[in-house]
Amino acid sequence: MLTVPEHGLPGHLVDFVGALRRHGVSVGPGETVDAARVLTAIDLTRREHLREGLAAALLRRSGQREVFDPLFDLYFPAALGAGARPVEVPRADGGPVDVDALRAVLADLLRDGDPAALAELARAAVDALGRSGAAGTGVRGAAAQPGWSSYQALRALSPETLLAQILADLQAGDDFADEVLRRDVRERIAAFRRMVTDEVRRRTAEIRGREQVARSAVPTPVEQVEFLSAHAEQLAGLRRTVHPLARRLASRLAVRRRHAKRGELDMRRTLRRSMSTGGVPMRPAHRRRRPGRPELVVLCDVSGSVAGFSHFTLLLVQALREQFSKVRVFAFVERADEVTHLFEPGAELSGVMQRVLREADLVAFDGHSDYGGSFGSFAEHWGDAVGPRTSLLVLGDGRTNYRNPNLNVLKRLVGQVRHAHWLNPEPRRQWGSGDSAALRYADILPMHECRTAAQLADVVEALLPV
Repeated sequence: MLTVPEHGLPGHLVDFVGALRRHGVSVGPGETVDAARVLTAIDLTRREHLREGLAAALLRRSGQREVFDPLFDLYFPAALGAGARPVEVPRADGGPVDVDALRAVLADLLRDGDPAALAELARAAVDALGRSGAAGTGVRGAAAQPGWSSYQALRALSPETLLAQILADLQAGDDFADEVLRRDVRERIAAFRRMVTDEVRRRTAEIRGREQVARSAVPTPVEQVEFLSAHAEQLAGLRRTVHPLARRLASRLAVRRRHAKRGELDMRRTLRRSMSTGGVPMRPAHRRRRPGRPELVVLCDVSGSVAGFSHFTLLLVQALREQFSKVRVFAFVERADEVTHLFEPGAELSGVMQRVLREADLVAFDGHSDYGGSFGSFAEHWGDAVGPRTSLLVLGDGRTNYRNPNLNVLKRLVGQVRHAHWLNPEPRRQWGSGDSAALRYADILPMHECRTAAQLADVVEALLPV
């Protein structure tokens, strides 16, 4: 069942598109018009057809379904309240819910594997077992409204404990067939758990509003996940975006190069040409561009939580290495060491950061970051790695653990290179707080905030050679 606000179905679609934009999905007017045409061409009672039609019209990148599907369920819910045809649940003498009888019904449906029937039972189970007390409306004197809890409903039903019973009824006597059945039933149980969670989210949205529920229910897009707070699963998702992101950056660079075929205006040659037209510069002359791919030296902190940011950035640099004539990578914690061979084309990149920490000579005393000592050891042992054609890229948060930041050495290195930039995964507001020397380093070379993959892509795109 679809609820439509006062401004009609087109306005509801605009609200849905606005929610997508607020959660990081870029949707333009053209995509919105396409989605409106989908609404006129699809039977709105076929909800899954509507879902796929809107997804085809509105989404342009892989990974956006993780945001689209929860928002679609909130804005185009399968039902209102308990539904138009609420499922009767077994009760003891017309009173409390008979949980054992309800579990028996659930076992039968899990055995049969009927998704529609499981969805109806999930709705009924939430309505009967998922009420979590009263949630105030926030208005004094107003009636309290019930809350909903997927944990409470699933704890009462305990679908996982039905696995042995269902397998006993379905056993085929063959080890391979029994293992296939076991996995199939586990997938049905996991699907039922998701149905209960989705149902609780829908009922909660009716009480608290879609946007409030969406803030906690809709996952952050991978490119908006902050490096310093990302957990292992999010970091794995980020690593999967490296090559698509590198392809996009390379295509944008190709466009920039096409638009920059001519060099800067050559005033001397332009004035000479104007002699033949009475001093009027009718034919401007431009300097001849001398395109050349610079060398890149990356100096990256691989300690603590910064390691996730450095890892992703190094993978991106490795994917973009054809934009440079040479790439050299140096890792550091308390001192620097070269790890270029671990990021060569064709090198195995799974577990590469563990290899960096295990194989490189990075620790001198206690294993805490020492930017000053690292800059000093780099300048002492690999000072010839930087020169007039070099672009220097420093990755790290600039937190020195109150040790000497060694500003003079960094200033000397920056003076030897063609370009130098610092990418910092910390929020700009935290630069200079505590043991952070970020603001002091920012006086020597440009420092860029790179908390997310999207920010990093923007910065790298601006810094890539044209």
